Amino acid sequence: MKRLIVKKREDWREKSDEIGFTFHSMGDGYWTEGACYQFSSSEIDLIEQVTADLHELCLEAVEYATSRNLYTQLGIPPQFADLINRSWRRQEPSLYGRFDFLFSPDGDLKLLEYNADTPTSLIESSVAQWLWLEELFPQYDQFNSIHEKLLAAFSLLKEVMPAGAPFYFSCLKDSEEDLMTVEYLRDVALQAGLEARHIYVEDIGFNELDGLFYDLTEQRIEFMFKLYPWEWMLADKFGAKLFLDTISLVEPPWKMILSSKGLLPLLWQMSPGHPHLLAAYFDPHKLNGSYAQKPIFSREGANVTLYRNTKPIFQTSGEYGEEGFVYQELHEIPDFDGHYPVIGSWIIGGVPAGLGIREDDTPITTDKSRFVPHYFEPEGH
Repeated sequence: MKRLIVKKREDWREKSDEIGFTFHSMGDGYWTEGACYQFSSSEIDLIEQVTADLHELCLEAVEYATSRNLYTQLGIPPQFADLINRSWRRQEPSLYGRFDFLFSPDGDLKLLEYNADTPTSLIESSVAQWLWLEELFPQYDQFNSIHEKLLAAFSLLKEVMPAGAPFYFSCLKDSEEDLMTVEYLRDVALQAGLEARHIYVEDIGFNELDGLFYDLTEQRIEFMFKLYPWEWMLADKFGAKLFLDTISLVEPPWKMILSSKGLLPLLWQMSPGHPHLLAAYFDPHKLNGSYAQKPIFSREGANVTLYRNTKPIFQTSGEYGEEGFVYQELHEIPDFDGHYPVIGSWIIGGVPAGLGIREDDTPITTDKSRFVPHYFEPEGH
């Protein structure tokens, strides 16, 4: 794995806008034009295999947690146990997730966390960096079949839905990134033959008389993808109405187990010494004084503190922490001349599908971290 400086496309902004990647310049500049990461084919093979292995281990973790009623440990209120158990027994379908790895040049690949419920950086991982590859490095390859895997996943979802039933795609109104991510997914669903509609979370209605959810035209909402965290949804006014079982959601309720950072100690408990996991506990004293402290439901790197020899060396601000913390062995992200990359490896329809890279000027990836494209050289090139 190497970080390379490459030429910039003069019209990359216009071309990004054309494909719906309109938030490319948010903050101080989100998309990184003029740099990339280069991998060998064997490194890509390793990332793909570890992604598949950890996906299977995570499914085992759901069974482990549900059968032992570990909800409180995971930060999930016990009253939601039945909703999650029912969802898991039915094997309600999951669309996607993203494993975040650190990858050292010596081939050391470790899981940092699993974004199992509302992962973003999708359109840039799928379409934007593929367009970049075709224009600058058509002789090379990219670990990226995200679009094709999404199309296949939606085609399978179509088979289990009543013919002609609308599939809704929802997010909050105040995020361009979320809206364009949802619109990309909706477009793929349309290509798969689904009747795909958009509705904002704030515009979803509930009828107390029949116990059903409705859109603004009084059309019933039975199936919906929500780019909206489960823990937020259950805390909302209508959260308790989900117990009525009148709406099917993607991601399904059982994904709450995997979206909790409590998953990290759970995986370590199930597979201590796993070569691609970092030691993780709910008690920092079980580690050697060098660890990352992470809130159970932190997002975008908020409220994370890194400790070395029991002393804090770096921390981020935010609004999380009241729900408790997990403590993960400190294994610092490789430093490429002041750039700290994290590999996001996508699992779609249960299959590894590609990767996207976020890098920061600090060892903690946040909502301000940049996206950097990648390529790899095919074997024997």
